[in-house]
Amino acid sequence: MIGILKAAAAIASVGLLAACGSGPAPGGGSGGGDGGQLTMGFSQVGAESGWRTANTKSIQDAAAAAGVNLKFSDAGGEQENQISAIRSFVQQRVNVIAFSPVVRTGWDAVLLEAKNAGIPVILTDRAVDTQEKDVYKTFLGADFVEEGRRAGDWVVKQYASAPGPVNIVQLEGTTGADPAIERKTGFADAIAANPNLRVIASQSGDFTRSGGKQVMEAFLKANPKIDLVFAQNDDMGLGAMEAIEAAGLTPGKDVQIVAVDATHDGMQALADGKFNYIVECNPLLGPQLMDLAKKVVAGEPVPPRVVTPDEAFDQQQAAAVLPDRKY
Repeated sequence: MIGILKAAAAIASVGLLAACGSGPAPGGGSGGGDGGQLTMGFSQVGAESGWRTANTKSIQDAAAAAGVNLKFSDAGGEQENQISAIRSFVQQRVNVIAFSPVVRTGWDAVLLEAKNAGIPVILTDRAVDTQEKDVYKTFLGADFVEEGRRAGDWVVKQYASAPGPVNIVQLEGTTGADPAIERKTGFADAIAANPNLRVIASQSGDFTRSGGKQVMEAFLKANPKIDLVFAQNDDMGLGAMEAIEAAGLTPGKDVQIVAVDATHDGMQALADGKFNYIVECNPLLGPQLMDLAKKVVAGEPVPPRVVTPDEAFDQQQAAAVLPDRKY
């Protein structure tokens, strides 16, 4: 009987220890990796563009440099994959979760799960729409409305003395994605200053080069006169450039191209005279993300929004800075 009681007590003790260790530690996660190393779960949109590839490399390199144990997941452009990844990070009891949302809506439930687990969340590059309170600590990324506005301001100046209508087509990003919505808004607000500027067609190319080419081919067939393309990222602009050339026209002259991102390929096209203007969206967010992650895990205050500074380039400026570009 004494032996049975001792065995039962031992089992109860093990069960108690298991129960105590099953919840997240206060302040987010379980303490991370070996020796108190901070562990971050990061869910990336995918690899749809040169910008995204540079963004991923920046985050991976910065994590290694900062000694952060990075658990990386590529969503392949699917929201369901990101939700699954975030839930997996919660189950793994990481210290902090960061992700770049595929679309703006549909995150309330999983963000609440992270909040209830005591794991802080950081949004990178793209924001979300949520009615829930305090489900993420901060947003790190560009001002997409301002990017669209800067592109539109250049178009307004370029065609200030145009005698008649200027036909513009727009290549939109992924439907429902934060940059697609806000760049469109900023561009529309800017070109409203000149009633001669008309967006005659606008369609999603899903932020991909192939998508931009396909949509531009359709635009060229449907519209005999197109003066300018506003591509919401470089890759779609590069696809449009290919379609314009295939149609026997000269990109940058017969049809002007304005884009957003300033990746190496886009900047090269600008320096070569095939693009006309690019607004930068800096993808090198890794170091700032690691700094914010350490602060939120330590319980230090951080701004609700950290806006990354961006530049803009014409053809001559692109040729001058291209040799020293990091992406």
